[in-house]
Amino acid sequence: MSGGHAAKAGAHAKHKKGGHEEEEHENHERWLVSYADMMTLLMVLFIVLFAISQVDQKKFNELKNGLAVGFGNPSVAFNGGEANLLESSDSNSPMDLSSGIGGTTSDATAIQEAVQAKERAQASRRQAAAQAEVHNFDKIKQQITDALTKQGLQDQVQYSIDERGLIVTIVTSSIVFNGNEADLLTDGRNIIDSIGPAIAGLPNKIEIDGHTNQLTGSTGNYPSGWELSTARASAVLRMLHTDAGIAETRLQATGFADTKPLYPATDPRATTRNRRVEVIVLSTLPADTRALLPSATTTS
Repeated sequence: MSGGHAAKAGAHAKHKKGGHEEEEHENHERWLVSYADMMTLLMVLFIVLFAISQVDQKKFNELKNGLAVGFGNPSVAFNGGEANLLESSDSNSPMDLSSGIGGTTSDATAIQEAVQAKERAQASRRQAAAQAEVHNFDKIKQQITDALTKQGLQDQVQYSIDERGLIVTIVTSSIVFNGNEADLLTDGRNIIDSIGPAIAGLPNKIEIDGHTNQLTGSTGNYPSGWELSTARASAVLRMLHTDAGIAETRLQATGFADTKPLYPATDPRATTRNRRVEVIVLSTLPADTRALLPSATTTS
């Protein structure tokens, strides 16, 4: 009986041992997991491609215009780089980049046109501002001319406009200054009295430039034409300040001697016309707009 029990125990142990040694069955369907992952990734890829191929043209145009306005010129990402991308792409490929986002020649053209339109608008505004400034200068000229005409001195003043502003040229003949002197004569003071009220209420700064002619004769009590031209400009400045009430902070005087002649020394007009004082009403416009003042004068 004990032998039979031992035999059963041995058989049971053998069966148990055999249970531990039994291998698992091989799973022949594991490829389905990898296949499903791959299909999922492909589906996501095509969804993304489909999504980016659908462009809200209105919003995209707003983005283009915003970039053009913000940077002042087309962005490289929308301009320079896209042409190369299109040129190197195959026009027969299934995915035509011409329908993609930010990669079409028409988009680059639209951006360039937007920038050009903005530049034209800015140029038009500058030209309009220059013409308005010339119109204001014309009013000043007329006011000065009316005052001078009452005294018969209108021929002693000439007008011009350059990129600095309005230039009122006073020919310093013997009725304004005596030769080699910087003291204003009676008629000279009357001329300044006619100019002062027309420019006193303006916000513009006023520059007074003195010029002598090219004669090599004596300059009287002054060592050279530099001191004489500066003294004459200063005499006009003092009168504009004291009589017209123009603030000192708006006034400046400069002497140029004979370095900026209107006529060459060989011209008969050089002796009288180069000897002058210029009262310049400086424009308050930006430099790029001031540069348009001479051309605006011809069109006004």
